[in-house]
Amino acid sequence: MRTQEQVNEIVRLLLEEYPEASCTLDYDKAYELLFSVRLAAQCTDERVNQITPALFARFPTLESFAEADVAEVEQYVHSCGFFRAKARDIVACAQVLLEKHGGRVPDTMEELTALPGVGRKTANLILGDVYRVPGSTVVDTHCIRLSNRMGLVDNLKEPVKIEMALRKILPPERSSDFCHCLVLHGRAVCDARKPDCEHCCVKHLCQHFSG
Repeated sequence: MRTQEQVNEIVRLLLEEYPEASCTLDYDKAYELLFSVRLAAQCTDERVNQITPALFARFPTLESFAEADVAEVEQYVHSCGFFRAKARDIVACAQVLLEKHGGRVPDTMEELTALPGVGRKTANLILGDVYRVPGSTVVDTHCIRLSNRMGLVDNLKEPVKIEMALRKILPPERSSDFCHCLVLHGRAVCDARKPDCEHCCVKHLCQHFSG
């Protein structure tokens, strides 16, 4: 495990390395981000960004999604994989947003995770990117890999346990941006198969490199 001083320096350096780090999904409205994250499960953000322009043009409002034929939504999201479950969840989620929340994406973990197809990862992304809630910590595959490699957590695999551990050590106001940095760093440098340690800006603080 890294010391708090080391953790703070890792956060500082990665935020400095990726100053424009943000969600790589394209969206204009909060519910569009919600639906895009659902589509991104077991799929790349790049692929999702390729299909959502046509999807959002065909269903330009939350009401149109709520009234949509699930089979038609399936046609638009087919290339994302698990398209039947994703289309069903999107339509059901739109209906719940209108019926229970007046068309507004809620801003609490409890209300978000009660929505169809929404787990803690999605909820944290909404809370961090849309509502800027301090402490919002998105634990995706990159976060799991890098936080263990760097020594931010101690050999944890369960996303919820990693989230809770990171919440204790990350600066609350930087945690959301830091998680976006981990995604970019995981793609560019700290690859799953062969991390490029020589070009890593935090290698001198990394448990994997020093160990």
